[in-house]
Amino acid sequence: MLAIILLSVNLILAPHNPYEEKDSAFECGFHSFLGQNRSEFSISFFIFALLFLLFDLEILLVYPYIVSAYVNGIFGLIVMLIFFLVLTLGFAFELGKNALTIESRQAYYTKQ
Repeated sequence: MLAIILLSVNLILAPHNPYEEKDSAFECGFHSFLGQNRSEFSISFFIFALLFLLFDLEILLVYPYIVSAYVNGIFGLIVMLIFFLVLTLGFAFELGKNALTIESRQAYYTKQ
């Protein structure tokens, strides 16, 4: 309840001075071009983010096996090898489809 009250007070008392630069899209490392809007965002960044999450979750799923490797025995080892095989095949598929390449649009815009 206190958080809602403080957010409301901030919304009411904070100075509001919107301008075009604040509302424009910010992309770190990229120059802003005229006519560029939020809809021209490359899907490759989302693919990289999803793959990062996938392999981050892989580490979380492998950790319990590592802690109890002696208890699991050979069956647990086979299950982990299958798990790694599926992830490796998926990653190889991504590499084969060239889904991990990000094409720079900066070179295209600066040449024209």
